[in-house]
Amino acid sequence: MSTQASNAHALSSVTFHDHNKIPILISQSDKLEHSQLDTDAPYVEDVYETLLPRWRATIRSRILTSVKRESQILARMQARECMRHPWLDLYFLYSSTLGTHTFFMIGLPLTFFFGYEELGRGLVTVLASGVYIVSFLKDLICSPRPLAPPVTRLTIGTHHLEYGFPSTHSTNSVSMALFIFGYVRHAYIQSAAISSSIYYASCAILVIYAVTVVFGRLYTGMHSFTDCTVGVFLGIIIWGAYVIMKESFGIWLATTHWTVPLTMIPICLLLVHYHPHPVDDCPCFEDAIAFVSSLLGIALSRWHSVYSGVDERLLSSVMPGPEGTLWTWEDTALWCTLACVKVVIGILVIFVWRIFAKSLLHLVLPPLFRFLASSFDLPHRRFYTPATDYQHMPVESSLRAIPSVIDLPGVLEVSAMKERSALGRTSEVKRRGAKLNNASPLANGEIYGGSELENSNGPIQRKEVKHYDADVLTKVVVYAGMAMLAGEGLPVTFALLGWGVRPW
Repeated sequence: MSTQASNAHALSSVTFHDHNKIPILISQSDKLEHSQLDTDAPYVEDVYETLLPRWRATIRSRILTSVKRESQILARMQARECMRHPWLDLYFLYSSTLGTHTFFMIGLPLTFFFGYEELGRGLVTVLASGVYIVSFLKDLICSPRPLAPPVTRLTIGTHHLEYGFPSTHSTNSVSMALFIFGYVRHAYIQSAAISSSIYYASCAILVIYAVTVVFGRLYTGMHSFTDCTVGVFLGIIIWGAYVIMKESFGIWLATTHWTVPLTMIPICLLLVHYHPHPVDDCPCFEDAIAFVSSLLGIALSRWHSVYSGVDERLLSSVMPGPEGTLWTWEDTALWCTLACVKVVIGILVIFVWRIFAKSLLHLVLPPLFRFLASSFDLPHRRFYTPATDYQHMPVESSLRAIPSVIDLPGVLEVSAMKERSALGRTSEVKRRGAKLNNASPLANGEIYGGSELENSNGPIQRKEVKHYDADVLTKVVVYAGMAMLAGEGLPVTFALLGWGVRPW
């Protein structure tokens, strides 16, 4: 009882930066001793040791020791006046979006819309590999983020709902920076397409980008040094593996044999099926589905374009414009208008596909699963309700790795908090969709817990997020279809309409 009181008392007030209006929960005890961190640990650790195999629990225990130690270091860093400033808070908070897979997925279709399909396939391959491997490790080890308190976390969106080890942002930023560096270096050394000043300026920008994202995860209290170090290492390994395998993988995709779809589809389904079951309800699995399926769709679109005999000249057609280097204002306006039309129509078609396919599969799959369940034992994931236990699915039932237009305001919601750590007393350790047993009272009398975001427009709403087994296969089909539309369907359509594909 006394432990509960002391923990609740640690979260007693909410303050705002005067100019930036970022909500920061301030703890009355800025430093939390190791003895306090360990007070309630046995209750939750029993849950992890019971549900996890011994080898996974052992790895988690060792990483957890580092998390406790590094949480104290991060808290002391945040306590230094020279390290914290409202402008730095804003810079590292919003620059963190540059390391998210959502940021890259919004821009990836554009590479195909404008004829840079090789670049787009490479980006999808590297990014999907990184997201899946990191998501796999997060759900495998179930290690918490730096403990809050004593650390104050700044985050946008729902990233704080995931496990901490390793850092997805660090992996993505490093692998993407190295990937783009490879193209910049090729353009400078081999094709002499860019000058020395542009080359060195590009390298400097890539270094600043990677350092900003990685250090920002420490500054915002979202990751420990161990999380970021392993994330950087994974980013380097993934990029290196891509460089070694990209030529042979590209040649294989360009064959007309049915071995490509007959290999890629089972591999995708097996990767989804064998993704580890976490102890908490973590959204990592949904990210893994989205990106593995996107990679499947991009691979199938490349194979199908070769198999169906799509003329390379069609996909290399140039957008209408003046011949030569002299552009008038009218030419520029026409070209920009056509480019905007391509982007708007392309994104709109992808969203329409998402809505239509998701609705259709939600209607068809549950009855099919119930029929098959009468004869077979279907695969079942923890936290996912089997079709035999429900009759109808709601229109939206879970968090999404790629938001719809309706979701965009929520994705950009800012959350800054000192919350109860993952070592809290409760044994119900679901991070979302669970009844909050570790909620903390705020100054205005509202209840806030780590599985909820502050709502600046009104009272905090509790909403249980439920998952359904049909969601898994639905996401595979939806995201694979989105990638196939972006990789082949829409570029071919633009070329047939006379809009061209390549910008020049």
